[in-house]
Amino acid sequence: MGGLSGPAVKPIIVRMIYQTAQVTSIPIIGCGGIMNGKDALEMIIAGASAVQIGTGSFIQPTMMIDVLSDINDYMERHDIENINDLVGSIQL
Repeated sequence: MGGLSGPAVKPIIVRMIYQTAQVTSIPIIGCGGIMNGKDALEMIIAGASAVQIGTGSFIQPTMMIDVLSDINDYMERHDIENINDLVGSIQL
């Protein structure tokens, strides 16, 4: 009810994605605070099947293209061919 969103909630969202992914196999959509590819990758690695970019696209209209490029660069650097290989790859 406080209107808190964006980067301020991202750490909480990443934790919630991880915790939810541990107890269910349903798809999880990560949203809240994605401002670059690293933010999106954090959610994907924590267990999100997809991510949503909201406020970031108002700030930077090409945000979605930039995020996709960042994810692609990460996958190339780490020899990852399928993004599904990233989903839930955190090991604690």
